[in-house]
This record gives sequence, C-alpha cells and structure tokens, in this order.
Amino acid sequence: MSVPLPAAAPVLLCAGEALIDMVPRQTPEGQAFLPLPGGAVFNTAIAAARLGVRTQFWYGLSSDMFGQQLRAALDAAGADASLCPPIDRPSTLAFVTLVEGQARYLFLDENTAGRLLTPADLPDLPDEVGMLFFGGISLVNEPVGSAMEALAARTAGDGRGRLIMLDPNIRPGFIRDEVAYRARLFRLIALSHVVKLSDEDLFWLTGPGEIATQAERIRAMGPRLVLITLGAKGARGFAEGIDIAVPGEAVTVADTVGAGDTFNAAFLCALAERGRAAPQALADLSTELLAEALGFAVKAAAISVTRVGANPPWRHEVIGER
Repeated sequence: MSVPLPAAAPVLLCAGEALIDMVPRQTPEGQAFLPLPGGAVFNTAIAAARLGVRTQFWYGLSSDMFGQQLRAALDAAGADASLCPPIDRPSTLAFVTLVEGQARYLFLDENTAGRLLTPADLPDLPDEVGMLFFGGISLVNEPVGSAMEALAARTAGDGRGRLIMLDPNIRPGFIRDEVAYRARLFRLIALSHVVKLSDEDLFWLTGPGEIATQAERIRAMGPRLVLITLGAKGARGFAEGIDIAVPGEAVTVADTVGAGDTFNAAFLCALAERGRAAPQALADLSTELLAEALGFAVKAAAISVTRVGANPPWRHEVIGER
C-alpha cells in the first residue's frame, strides 16, 4: 500500500498513452508474448500513485479485454481513471523485444481508442488537479497529438497556476512526420515548467554537443527546470544559475522498461512533498532541494530497473516506510 502525501499536496493528472506491452517469453513451443499494461504516461501514473501522489489519468481506454486490464492496473495502484469512459475501439499493442537489456517496440496503433482522441474530447479538470504530466507516443500522431497539445495549451492559459511537466520519451521508429513532431515538441516545451529528457532524446532534439550547452538551449525555450537522465550515470538538473549532477545507484539491471517513467513520477512526488509543485515555487528553487528531488527520482528509477518489465516501486520501498 502507498502512503499518501499530505492532503494539501496537489493532485497529478497524467495525460497520455496507455497500451499493452506484448513482452516476449520463451515457452516449450517457442516464443510467445505476455500482455502487460504499459505506456510511458500510464507507467508514470502507476508510479506516482504507488509513491503516494494522488493521481488521475486521462486517455482513451478501450472497452475491450485489454482496456479492462489497463483500468484494473490503475485501480490496483490507486490511480483514478474516472475521466476515461470506455471506448468501443481497440487498445494499442506494443510488441517488445529486448536488445542488450534495452527495449525496442513495434506499435499497432491504427484506429485505436487512444489514437482517435480529438481536442473535442478534452476533460474538465477537477479543481484539485495542480500538476499535469504529458509525454510519450501520444504526442506523435493525429488526432491524439493535437488533443494533448490542446490540453497543455488550455492548462497553461487558464490562470490556475498548474505545473506542467513534459517528457517526450522519443521513439524515432514511431515518427512518420518528423518536421511536424519536432514543431509540436518545441511548442510543448515552451508551455512546460519542467522538461525531462534522456541524453539520447536531448541530442535528437538539439543535435550533438555538450549536455550543459544543449540543456540550456532547451531551458531557453521556456521551462524553469530541465532534467537530463544519463542511465546508470544518474541525472543532471538545470535551472537558473544551477547545474547539478546526481550519481546513479549501483544495481543489477533486469531491464530498463519504465525506468524513465518512474523517474518522472518520483521527481514530481519529491516536489509535492516539499511544497514546490507549482510554477511560482520553482523560481527560487535551491541547489539543495533540486539535488534532493533528483536523488529521490534516481533511487526510485534504480529500484525499477532491478525488475523485469514496468514495475515501479511503492513508497515504502524507496524511503523505508512500513
């Protein structure tokens, strides 16, 4: 069971893809695929709820057997999917292969419950929602990409002071119109207060260079915080006058599926715990507080990679509560 954060902590809304990861398994008859709940934004919602953050989720959840599996997983973690009415279209499937522990994907996403969301489907956000998280493949294709961008733009302009975090979690093999996708990412970066990128994603967006230089290019587009994850080497955080590195933790890696998603959830959790989960609260963020938040996120992600598949830790596993 997760241990909730203080009641005053804002609710997190994770908006973006939920899908079924078809994970390879060897059987006596040959290779088979095990259907497991997944998707970058879905995994972030699961991780946040397990860490005690009050979490809501929004995407197109199918009424099919896989959609029911996704909804059940959200419920088991304590995440609220009430903004997601059942949709009579199929769920997205992602067939996974592992190459040296790194996940590679084949997506079956045409005409799915999530892919066909439009800006007309945007939910009315409950007043208690104070943080929003966007990212993943839900930003790539139409019309769902426009729906996600419209929700971010509406949130940024509504005067409610809600925190927006973005992790594009770029999958180059999924992109069909790179020009349009890059343009959308740059617009979303400008709307966001916190942007997290892996080092690979950073260089895909900006081209080669020094991490600090390229991260500052991203921060110059509008975000107050830019976070760069470095795999086993940990993470770096960039804010006004701050460039801080937090080392990784030495663990035995099973695979890296969901590690970045866990990092995202844990970072937002750490901000919420410290009363910093609002745009104005990031303006004078100290080096020490940013280091604490990054350290918590790195620790949670390190636990995640010791497990096969996307299986984020519960709060007590990260901080020792019982």
